[in-house]
Amino acid sequence: MKKLHIIFGILFLGINAKAQQVHIQRDSIQQIEEVKVIATAKKKIENEMKMAVSVDEFLASSDNISFIKRGAYAWEPLLNNMSTERSTITIDGMHVFGACTDKMDPVTSYVESNNLSTIDITSGQEGSIHGATIAGSIDLKRKSTPFGMEKTWSGGYQTGFETNNKQFFNLGNLSYSSDKFVADGSVAFRKAGNYSDGNNTEVNHSQYRKFNTSLGLAYKTGPLSSVRVDAIYDKAEDVGFPALPMDLWLSRALITSAAYKQLFEEGIVRVWDTKLYFNTMEHYMDDTKRPENLVHMDMPGWSTTYGLVSRANLKRHAYSAEIQLNAYDNLSIAEMTMYPQDRSNKTMFAYSWPWVTTRFAGLSINNSWDFSEISRLNFGGSLGLNYNHSKYVEFNWIFYPGTPQEKNRILPALHTSYQLNIRQFDFSVGAGYGHRAPSVSEGYGYYIYNSFDRYDYIGNPDLKNEISYEVNASTEFKKDGIGIQVKANYFHIQNYIVGKILSLGSPMNYQSVGVKGYTSLNYAKLFNMALNANYDILKHLHWKGTLSYARATDDQHGNLPFIRPLTYQTSLHFMHHKFGIQTSLHGDFAQDNYSPEYGEDPTPAYQIWNISADYTFNLNNYRAFVQIGAENLFNEYYSTYADWGNIPRMGRNIFTSLKFNF
Repeated sequence: MKKLHIIFGILFLGINAKAQQVHIQRDSIQQIEEVKVIATAKKKIENEMKMAVSVDEFLASSDNISFIKRGAYAWEPLLNNMSTERSTITIDGMHVFGACTDKMDPVTSYVESNNLSTIDITSGQEGSIHGATIAGSIDLKRKSTPFGMEKTWSGGYQTGFETNNKQFFNLGNLSYSSDKFVADGSVAFRKAGNYSDGNNTEVNHSQYRKFNTSLGLAYKTGPLSSVRVDAIYDKAEDVGFPALPMDLWLSRALITSAAYKQLFEEGIVRVWDTKLYFNTMEHYMDDTKRPENLVHMDMPGWSTTYGLVSRANLKRHAYSAEIQLNAYDNLSIAEMTMYPQDRSNKTMFAYSWPWVTTRFAGLSINNSWDFSEISRLNFGGSLGLNYNHSKYVEFNWIFYPGTPQEKNRILPALHTSYQLNIRQFDFSVGAGYGHRAPSVSEGYGYYIYNSFDRYDYIGNPDLKNEISYEVNASTEFKKDGIGIQVKANYFHIQNYIVGKILSLGSPMNYQSVGVKGYTSLNYAKLFNMALNANYDILKHLHWKGTLSYARATDDQHGNLPFIRPLTYQTSLHFMHHKFGIQTSLHGDFAQDNYSPEYGEDPTPAYQIWNISADYTFNLNNYRAFVQIGAENLFNEYYSTYADWGNIPRMGRNIFTSLKFNF
């Protein structure tokens, strides 16, 4: 990681481009398409309400993703109302693991909206194509310009300002394409100060500064083959977390890959794509700017991953399939050093992640069989082998004497779904079964402080696999500018991992009230439902609405934490010629099904109104967009069920944005 500054200088030359997937053309007419077996929710990185959304803001618009917020930066995504341990989050299929024990650097924090083209969101076991999961998968797809017959340049630039936290951002993209060579690049910079809540009170320690750049180079090695290398460099500094007792001094990441892709004109195999990758993260928490802390603590963390992804797409008549091999090796290290006020006393040192190695290898297959023009059967599964090794297992022996230094697990998964189309109606019903291994923190964490319930957490290497049984169903109607979709899923999860108070051990952090150890409940139950509707009221006036609900309980019928209450969003969008205006209302009902056992308390209902207007114009050879809008228009003071420590959300925020494309 000490060489990152050198790499940063090289990557700074890059700037990125068009949001399209790579397709290698034999000539200007013939083009071989990839086969997508399982339908995923593929979302482009754009938003009618706000052009310059961050990755977190964009994902928040999905009806099956919510966020735990500990500040204004690096939100933790919850897929199907489950924590990140239960989902698989990848970048172009590559496994990336954060380096922070407090989950302050989720995978989504290491990319920017201008180096992504789409995000694939897959629910439940259909997401096991990327590895063992319970909740599903989120795959962040990087921009990749296709080869062209002529030499072309394209790109864009976007800048803007937000008044509440005085955020200023610049996003740049540039790409070059020819018949043999493609270059993509991007650069992004964001800087924000403390924001103010709905009472116009400044929320201290909510500032951040972020730099991100990416570079991708592709070369056509034959009429139907190519090689590509990619790299992303991300650096965040001076990031405040008002919900935590400490902030982030520095976070850096380098994410690299080299891929070979071969397309086939004949035969059952249509595409073969293999990628080798390497990524490394370092994360330094800092509490020196918190004078209220009686004890100073350093908490650095490191995560390094090597991996392989190799997939093949098959198609023959009504049958298609995707086969994928996943393998990676990850090393996670986190340290904790406590310095007493009286420096003559001895400092305390421990590994909160005691050099934990995780090795995984899995083979997955998704199949699709079109029985007729109106019906399809999807089915598949995966088999994964998971290996853990703790270098300093003596930390685990303090609470679990004699626990083995190594642990091997088998992680199977199966899923199936049936789709039927009858005129304007689409129906789907499915089921799934799968295992996941405990995370590094759940299995090997040592005195990881949770400021939400104020307990120190201890991992347990002997935890059983979580086992999920799921069913899902959806129905959709579309006709003459009207669309209605209802979807629901239900998970019964055996050996559900939670923290329970330990009778032995004393807290290490002076702010802690006790020690919890990760243990398994007999089971937990989780239900999610969403209703989406849209209606073209007039030719230029469109309405959208979403209503979502979730309910989750443990084996004693107690509530599980961070479960979204009844949530709604409704919006109107008017566009005519080059002018557009949009407004939205969104909010949560009161959170009454909270969990005091896990540190939750009730949160009241709230309603937030947003509005924005945009105009499109041409400036010389450039197409330009300008937008102005306001979030939380009526400056409501509120905090949601997912705001760590009940930190208030941002008050009224006026934003502006200017964008050029060429």
